Amino acid sequence: MHVAIAILTIAASLKWGNWKNWREYHATMFFIATGGLLYEYIVKEDTLWKFHPDFLYGHEMTVLVYAIITMPISIFLFLSHFPEKWFHRFIYILFWSGMYIATEWILLIFGRISYQNGWKFWYSFLFDLVMFTVIAVHQHYPLLAYILSLFIIVFMISHFQVPFKFAK
Repeated sequence: MHVAIAILTIAASLKWGNWKNWREYHATMFFIATGGLLYEYIVKEDTLWKFHPDFLYGHEMTVLVYAIITMPISIFLFLSHFPEKWFHRFIYILFWSGMYIATEWILLIFGRISYQNGWKFWYSFLFDLVMFTVIAVHQHYPLLAYILSLFIIVFMISHFQVPFKFAK
């Protein structure tokens, strides 16, 4: 299932992505990839959500596929058509958050994702709204996005009481 999501994301980007201007989005694609990998490294086994691997590969490979392929390419696609008007931006972020939560619901039904440390399915929708907003901010104001991300990370770790580890 995770492989199918990655393949569908790549296919959608080939059809609808703004590939001639991909360099415009490169820093934000790197931002989301780094954030995903950093999350996995910092929280280790005490994640809020956990992907369960397909039969083809293990958990670490699943995380890498999302962090290096699925997330950056979906963010590229998101930014390729980001609207100019504020109201349209709000609707666009809602739309993308809806797509992400629908995908997560499918993963949940098929047992490809689970939640720990008090995380609930509906929190993911709120997280997606915040994530897409921060991504949009990062595209034009990277420093502000880093500052917002730091506050969000501290809030989530403290609110959900996730053990914060750098090394064992």
